[in-house]
Amino acid sequence: MDIQIREAVPAEYEALGEITAQAYLQDGLLDYGVADEYLPVLKDVAARAAAAEVLVAVEGEQLLGGVAFVAGPGPAADIARPGEAEIRALAVAHEARGRGAGEALVRACLDRARATEGCTAVVLSTQRGMHSAHRIYERLGFVRTPERDWNPVPHLDDITLLTYELTL
Repeated sequence: MDIQIREAVPAEYEALGEITAQAYLQDGLLDYGVADEYLPVLKDVAARAAAAEVLVAVEGEQLLGGVAFVAGPGPAADIARPGEAEIRALAVAHEARGRGAGEALVRACLDRARATEGCTAVVLSTQRGMHSAHRIYERLGFVRTPERDWNPVPHLDDITLLTYELTL
């Protein structure tokens, strides 16, 4: 069966929130003492959908993962500047990894960015330990932009998010 990418529907928000939270927890990405603060954000797909386009990867009836596409600067963006779209909260269920869902979701975001008037680049932030995601980004042509790396929790010095950009 083929993986399909489409906009998430409200009935999927809870399940996608759980997939996203579990992806971070199972990969050890909330080891910085921020789990209590950030876990509810990861689970809140409805809030992401209110400010961005939330896409899901499905195979038949199975929800494999999702991502938020932010068309430009605004409340849903962390680092997007004018002329840039941003990818946020890419997550694939552990049992669905290695089947192409993550790459399909990123490609769908790139397609949306190319269709967005005035958009010249796509940016994203990622944690150092997200090696599988880094491989996807680099395979698709994203390049590291270390000058834009940033810390989302200033009181914790050991959290620095790495940034990538793809010029369209």
